[in-house]
Amino acid sequence: MAQKATIYKVELSVSDMDRHYYETHKLTVAKHPSETDERLMVRILAFALNAHEQLEITKGLSTDDEPDIWQKSLSGELELWVALGLPGEKVVRQSCGKANEVIVYCYGGRTAEMWWEKIKNSTTRFDNLQVINFSEAVTSELAKLASRSMKVQVNIQDGDVMVSVDDEIVYVTPVKWKNADH
Repeated sequence: MAQKATIYKVELSVSDMDRHYYETHKLTVAKHPSETDERLMVRILAFALNAHEQLEITKGLSTDDEPDIWQKSLSGELELWVALGLPGEKVVRQSCGKANEVIVYCYGGRTAEMWWEKIKNSTTRFDNLQVINFSEAVTSELAKLASRSMKVQVNIQDGDVMVSVDDEIVYVTPVKWKNADH
C-alpha cells in the first residue's frame, strides 16, 4: 500500500522590503513520502521569496508536469514556474517554454555545483530562467526547523533572508547562478 503524504500547516509571514510585500499566508503543504524536511523547508522558502496573492504550492513531486510552485494570471496564463532541486536539461527547457518566468532553486552543496557545471551552457538561451543556489549548511539548518504546525517568519532585505520559526533563526544568502535577461 502506498504511503500517504504528511500534511503540514504553515502560517507564513513574509516581510519583503525589496519588493514592498508584507503578507501572511496560511499554507497547507503536503509532504510527499519521499520528500525530506530539507526539501520541504526549501519549498516554503521559495514560496516566501516569490510570495504573491496568486502564488500556489502545487502537487509537486507527485505530478510530473507541474512545478513545485506556480503563479497563474487571472486568465490562466502561467506567469511563474518554480522548480526545486536539480532538474534535467529537458525539464528546464520545457518549463521555460511553458511559463513567462522560471526559477530553479537548487541545493545540495557539491552535487548542485556539479549539476550546474553540466547544465549551465545549455541554459544560456533561456532569457526567462533564473537559477538560485542555497548552501548545504543553510538548507540543513532549515530542515531542523520543520514541524507539522509552524509559524514561519521570513524577512527579506537587500537580497538577504532571515527565516525564523519559534526562537530559531536561520540566515540565508541566496546565490544567483543565472539571472533572467528579460
